[in-house]
Amino acid sequence: MHYAGRPKSDASANVPARVDMRSDTVTRPSDGMRAAMAAADVGDDVYGDDPTVNALQDKAAKLLGKEAALFVSSGTQSNLCAMLAHCQRGEEILTGHDYHVFIDEAGGASVLGGIMFAPIQTAADGGLDPDAISRTVKPDDEHCAISRLLTLENSWHGQAIPLERINAAARRAHDHGLIVHMDGARLMNACVKLGVSAAEMLAEVDSVSLCLSKGLGTPAGSVLAGSKAMIRKAHRARKLLGGGMRQIGVLAAAGVYALDHNIERLADDHANALRLAEALQGIPGLQVAPDEVQTNMVFVGVPEGSSAPLQTHLLERGIYINRDEPTIRLVTHLDCGADEVDLFVAEMKGFFA
Repeated sequence: MHYAGRPKSDASANVPARVDMRSDTVTRPSDGMRAAMAAADVGDDVYGDDPTVNALQDKAAKLLGKEAALFVSSGTQSNLCAMLAHCQRGEEILTGHDYHVFIDEAGGASVLGGIMFAPIQTAADGGLDPDAISRTVKPDDEHCAISRLLTLENSWHGQAIPLERINAAARRAHDHGLIVHMDGARLMNACVKLGVSAAEMLAEVDSVSLCLSKGLGTPAGSVLAGSKAMIRKAHRARKLLGGGMRQIGVLAAAGVYALDHNIERLADDHANALRLAEALQGIPGLQVAPDEVQTNMVFVGVPEGSSAPLQTHLLERGIYINRDEPTIRLVTHLDCGADEVDLFVAEMKGFFA
């Protein structure tokens, strides 16, 4: 299991990166994005008068098929604002047992909102079984927390969960009176892979968080979208969490640029991930399944005890990976194309030779 906050080797701070496959969060803004940021018209977003932020929010809401959107600093803050907007203290969130809101966001809903989590076993494809949702919803009994929200995730560990799986889970949740939120950190990867628009993917979902700083390539930020009433509550939660920012049109401009230019190109990242998996498949000692690669992530099984020396070997050559064992997650992105993939594969062959 990959945890985003896992400590990195000290050497990573001193070696210039030639290839970085730790995550798609490491992308740097392109020249076009930097130019858009430099030219951004700005105001004070706390007063609601930053025109570039407002333009981003309107664009994102339309893209995601929702009434309104809110620009926030991170995906964690976006999901937390949603959970605080949807739930009260003593209520409960149903979610996948290894979804990010449960395992990778510091328990924020519980710590700051007094909201419980009820984890459900995640299926092999990342989806949730509707019957498992029904079994997890609590009865109307004073001994139980009040089941209020179901959170979904797409993509999940690089897998694009099919639309029918998302809709089945969301509809079952609605049958029980639950609200449905989507952690769409890499939503556009799933949409591009499946050939489905974001609005279609989210038709049965009440709110969604879309990260701009992963495959879409911005330096920071996410957008939260939902109904106008929900976004108003989320706006208050953002303030509570210290997320009120001022002239952030310079960051919002990067988001506008990303939505205009960097969605369709995610297919290139998916193709490079497949290229990577197919090339690694021939290296003795590695376990990789190209037919399981759907988006921009490749999971590689490595021999016991090899991950630490491998990381050191690669760092000395300016190649960054996370030190995980027995499975290393490799991620392709804007700054990791075919040339970087080929360089990485050559160094892996050298190490395992």
